[in-house]
Amino acid sequence: MEKEISKEELENFTKNEVTIIDVRSKQEYEEGHLNGAILIPEYEIKEKIKNIVKNKNEKILVYCSSGIRSKQAQEELINLGYKNVYNLKDGIVCY
Repeated sequence: MEKEISKEELENFTKNEVTIIDVRSKQEYEEGHLNGAILIPEYEIKEKIKNIVKNKNEKILVYCSSGIRSKQAQEELINLGYKNVYNLKDGIVCY
């Protein structure tokens, strides 16, 4: 089941234990990102996530510019067995 959170829900959401992953490019990340976000571009998520998040029950929030790449990353993570993966609806542009 795919889960999304809105920008309004984000503030309460980040107070809990969550790993925030920015799936945009390095350049986009350097131009600005959410506090505490880890950069893993969407095309690298499959190979890099296991070194960053070892517990597949851990909460993960993925985001990109508009929500499209992060939705793809979310689906990839779910396929890899991660259980609590959330996508930031409409991406960082809404934030």
